[in-house]
Amino acid sequence: MPDLYGYLPFILQGMKLTVEVAVLSLIVSVVLGMMGAAAKLSSVPLARLIAGVYTTIIRGVPDLVLMLLIFFGGQILLNDLGDALGWGYVDVSPFVAGTLTIGFILGAYMTETFRGAILAVSRGEIEAGFAFGMSARQVFFRITLPLMVRHALPGFGNNWLVLAKTTALVSVIGLQDMVFRAGQAGGATHKPFTFYFLVALLYLVITAVSDIALRWADRRSQAGVRRA
Repeated sequence: MPDLYGYLPFILQGMKLTVEVAVLSLIVSVVLGMMGAAAKLSSVPLARLIAGVYTTIIRGVPDLVLMLLIFFGGQILLNDLGDALGWGYVDVSPFVAGTLTIGFILGAYMTETFRGAILAVSRGEIEAGFAFGMSARQVFFRITLPLMVRHALPGFGNNWLVLAKTTALVSVIGLQDMVFRAGQAGGATHKPFTFYFLVALLYLVITAVSDIALRWADRRSQAGVRRA
């Protein structure tokens, strides 16, 4: 059974798709997280309200429910809009929908991670930058952002590992990731345990490699930091 009844390449193709969804979703979540953190720390009440509602709703509703609501609800809204504008039927790609949905969900968690990291930056270091004649832009890119990254890395790493596993949800909207393909292979061979066990191992590979990379990044970010 070295090639798992001939389905091993089929499953590995699904793994490639899983990794693509995870990486693109991570980019979306980081962008939304930075925007959400900026909104929560903003002096504008409306911005704080919108960010607060976003993080509260997303963190309070199960990911699977959100995936189904956004995919099917988004498709209905697009087609209603298309009918009104004469576009005709709009078929939403499961890849695009899954990527944006996972990024949207994890963006709420990234918002809190980045907000906490920004608040952890010493006010004295920021004021020292201004005292040296730096502009607000220079202070952000030379002081606030590097220190924020250092404080955010542990939470960021945890969010990434959660995101990587959350990609399994895209199988419910028809995207042929490795979970979807494992179901097909298990149904065809009547060996579902074999293929789902393989998928579990492949997810462990992804998270193990990610953990090694995150530990390396954490060591790099802590270079030159004096330990108490």
